[in-house]
Amino acid sequence: MADGGFVRPELVCPAGTPAGLRTAVDAGADTVYCGLQNATNARNFPGLNFTPVELEQAVVYAHDHGAKVLLAVNTFPPAGQFDLWKEAIDLAPRVDVDAVIVADIGVADYASRSYPDLRLHLSVQGGASSPEAIRFHCEAFGIKRVVLPRILTVSEIAGIHSQIPCEIEAFIFGSIGMMAEGRCSLSSYATGLSTNMDGVCSPAADVHYEEDEDHNLTTRLGAFVIDRYAAGENAGYPTICKGRYLCGASNDPAYAFEEPVSLNLSALLPDLAKAGVTALKIEGRQRSRAYVKTVVSAFRKAVDAIMEGRDPGLADLLALTEGHRQTEAAYRSKTWR
Repeated sequence: MADGGFVRPELVCPAGTPAGLRTAVDAGADTVYCGLQNATNARNFPGLNFTPVELEQAVVYAHDHGAKVLLAVNTFPPAGQFDLWKEAIDLAPRVDVDAVIVADIGVADYASRSYPDLRLHLSVQGGASSPEAIRFHCEAFGIKRVVLPRILTVSEIAGIHSQIPCEIEAFIFGSIGMMAEGRCSLSSYATGLSTNMDGVCSPAADVHYEEDEDHNLTTRLGAFVIDRYAAGENAGYPTICKGRYLCGASNDPAYAFEEPVSLNLSALLPDLAKAGVTALKIEGRQRSRAYVKTVVSAFRKAVDAIMEGRDPGLADLLALTEGHRQTEAAYRSKTWR
């Protein structure tokens, strides 16, 4: 317990690969989260994620170093394909993961009935942002923790905390997303594959870059132009929500949905802890090991300093943010767009 009267928050960190998991653990993660190499998790990209054998070995490594492992089974099974999600749930207790992160109520029901001792967390993909929705999942499926959508102010989080019977996990660094967690159909519209059911937004096979003779860069997702960058301009990975389009009477290209900017709540860590957040989540299973090491190490030092009543002195992470821009988004004020 810190002088501020709150419990030490758990630092929950991304692991896109077995090497990434070891990096996160070694950098000071209390907990790592990861997924299998299939559509059951929301980061189903080539070269990422774990085989069952790799997951079992990763759990052993994490446990030997005092860290926990969460398995993300946080997508929505299409009709007639539920067996893949059942297999993922069946695997979890066999390899001794510490909890499973679920989104779909059918998956949650199967897990809670088949493995009543298996700890379940409600994914942000579940989109539960009200006390009523969270309580339903707790009562129906025994959910022990909810990952809140990135649409709530700190004061709203505190209000929810007082009305629910489970722990709260909140994002503190990384991608922001479209604010309607688990409800985005943009990638599916353009490519036929969605984050919510296939685990992949802007699949790599549909991403194309075209450079002209003046070194201007056009990015496409499938048949759609997502953005055009001038020579030397920083170009991000093409997702529809962060593209620039010709909008309005001026016909000037503008960000129609969301600007490329990263969430950074380093200044709000004490406020989040006081609001009842017991787990601080870093986004980025698709990021490099260098990114994971730098970000996890910085937040490890910051959390430890706060618990000891010292200035966190968080290192400048601007270089690792999307578009080299950062925001506290809706956490501080609803005026953020």
